[in-house]
Amino acid sequence: MKVRYFDHAATTPVSSTVLEEMLPYFQLQYGNASSMYSIGRQAKKALEKSRRMVSNSIGAKPKEIYFTSCGSESDNLAIKGIAYANMEKGNHIITSKIEHPAVLNTCKTLEKNGFEVTYLNVDKNGLVDINQLINSIRPSTILISVMFANNEIGTIQPIEMIGKIAKEHNILFHTDGVQAIGNVRIDVEKLNIDSLSMSGHKFYGPKGVGALYIKEGIKFKKIQDGGHQENDMRAGTENVAGIVGLGKAIEEIYEKYEKYNKKLISLRELYIKKIEESNLEAKLNGDRDKRLPGNANFSFRGVNAQELLLALDEKGICASAGSACSTGNPTPSHVLIAIGLEPNLANGTLRVTFGENNTNEDVEFLVDNLCEIIPKIQKK
Repeated sequence: MKVRYFDHAATTPVSSTVLEEMLPYFQLQYGNASSMYSIGRQAKKALEKSRRMVSNSIGAKPKEIYFTSCGSESDNLAIKGIAYANMEKGNHIITSKIEHPAVLNTCKTLEKNGFEVTYLNVDKNGLVDINQLINSIRPSTILISVMFANNEIGTIQPIEMIGKIAKEHNILFHTDGVQAIGNVRIDVEKLNIDSLSMSGHKFYGPKGVGALYIKEGIKFKKIQDGGHQENDMRAGTENVAGIVGLGKAIEEIYEKYEKYNKKLISLRELYIKKIEESNLEAKLNGDRDKRLPGNANFSFRGVNAQELLLALDEKGICASAGSACSTGNPTPSHVLIAIGLEPNLANGTLRVTFGENNTNEDVEFLVDNLCEIIPKIQKK
């Protein structure tokens, strides 16, 4: 049976050119980047090349890029690192109610350690309340952390506006950019971003490697003890092959940015059109226009999403009920609750996220199966 994959927000396949770039660093150029001999220097050279690739892709400097194991670690290092390093200035942090658990749980940990956190509301489309943001700012506010684009409903936040507000109030601004890389053009200077998290496997790179941008001059503390890797800010032997893959992947995704995003938007719009023209009672979640190019999140009344996913899987269709990081949680998504979705709708939510290998035929196949499966579930 042919597998049709519609869950690119969860992970993407490693591209063939990225894999080819990585392979030598598993066997032929296997040196530790901290070693002084030749194969170690070769690894270090590859690592620094990838650092330049990442920095060039977001308008940063190479020395502002730190490699990590994933987006979650990047979020932890950014938020905790900045918070602990700036405690003398204040203890107040502002974030939103629809952040990834890597941000929300990090903030909860900081609350246990003397910090105060304001969680911003969002409107029905998932956009943060800018007036509430401004009114929440205190003399003790040291950090604002609002995600670039939501991993479940695809809404893209007004990052430039938030960055401007933060800069005007002399507050540091971090954004979880994990879903945005490759889907949005990013210039950290223009957008007034002080810190940005990313993860390789979201843009056709390998799993187990991430990166963090922190603007030069910003104080932050390391949160992991060990060696002196990553300018003494992130201990641990570097995953050279993974870092090489991340660098190649981010360079590649932005080289084909226009063509790639045009295709994703076309697939997304075809899918939305066909769902809205069908007899299915469906609600599109997230902002209609300010959304990731490949994201389409629909809720179907009277449907259990887990049952729907299993039925789709039997047809070779891979999709999601929400964030892969929350799979197995029986309660409705915190994102859907935050945008005001009633439980009967929230529990019947299907997230579809398209990628470069999807086709119009795949969309037709998906919609045909949804039109067959959903009414059967609703009759139970």
